[in-house]
Amino acid sequence: MLTACKEQKAGSATLAAAEVDVTSVAVTPLRQWDEFNGRINAVDSVEIRPRVTGYVQRIVFKEGDNVRKGDLLVVIDPRKYQATLNSALARLERARASVVMNQAQDRRAQVLVQSNAISREEADSRRASFIQSQADVRDSTAAVDLARLDLEFTEVRSPINGRASRAALTLGNLAIADQTRLTSVVSQDPVYVYFDPDEHSYLRYSEQARNVHDHSSRLSVRVGLANESGFPHVGDVDFLDNQVDPSTGTIRLRATLSNKNRQFTPGLFARVQLSSSVESSAILIDDKAVLTDQDRKYVYVVGTGDVALRKDIQLGRMNQGLRIVESGLTPGDRIIVGGLQRIYYPGMPVKPSEVAMKTSKN
Repeated sequence: MLTACKEQKAGSATLAAAEVDVTSVAVTPLRQWDEFNGRINAVDSVEIRPRVTGYVQRIVFKEGDNVRKGDLLVVIDPRKYQATLNSALARLERARASVVMNQAQDRRAQVLVQSNAISREEADSRRASFIQSQADVRDSTAAVDLARLDLEFTEVRSPINGRASRAALTLGNLAIADQTRLTSVVSQDPVYVYFDPDEHSYLRYSEQARNVHDHSSRLSVRVGLANESGFPHVGDVDFLDNQVDPSTGTIRLRATLSNKNRQFTPGLFARVQLSSSVESSAILIDDKAVLTDQDRKYVYVVGTGDVALRKDIQLGRMNQGLRIVESGLTPGDRIIVGGLQRIYYPGMPVKPSEVAMKTSKN
């Protein structure tokens, strides 16, 4: 009877072994990418305002067109400033003539004072008049420079290469110096994308950067617009703000993107993936092996003696169809990916069958 019971128990154990599909976890060097929201900004953006006051006489540029640095945009009525320049030139000529006369009188006074033909006081007075007339020339020269500068400012030109906005004023309107907005110009290529990583990501990347011996390495970004799938555009981070915003727990970063094809317009929303500067070994598994127990994620692995063992794991993001496991598994673990419905409790005996891990490109 005892022998028959032992044989029956052994038979029951053999029948209880669940047939499952297993595969070894994949271990691969991987750069981690974190995703953030960002905005496209122009590298250079200028609001065009006049430097002199006057009425708009001409609008030269075409709204929405590309302009070059130095291109004429708007002309303010120059007649008043031309007259001011002519007056300043006349005063300069008068001051120069005064210098010639006072210089001659000073020379004669220096000769006459030697023979006591004039007093020393008279000679000193003529010398002072000569010096004063020289100062008048310098003053008049400065007035001419200012008048010429104001006349030049009646032609409003673009200070950068870029694309012009609409004209804010039409012909005949009064433009006030340094106040009235005439238009704006934004540069086109390259462009910036600003985004705000959280402080945990920032601390992780900072620690990685300190451990990298190659200080020339830079953080890379991949960017996708609202109408694009994936992240087809690549750039490099070139700016990191000097403090974390305590109200949001984020820090401002900026990356530079090429815009030769004019795909980016300042103000567009952008999805930004930030890459670490170093590669690290990552464990990847098939997502269908992951089970949920309330708020915890776990998988079954094949333990010693072909039994199903539960391991709680911390999941990361997807990478080429596989799920990154941040903690809970070790290289060499064999996880159960098929027949999970046959496992009723941890420690249940299983009959593993090796299969290849399936991936799909995202």
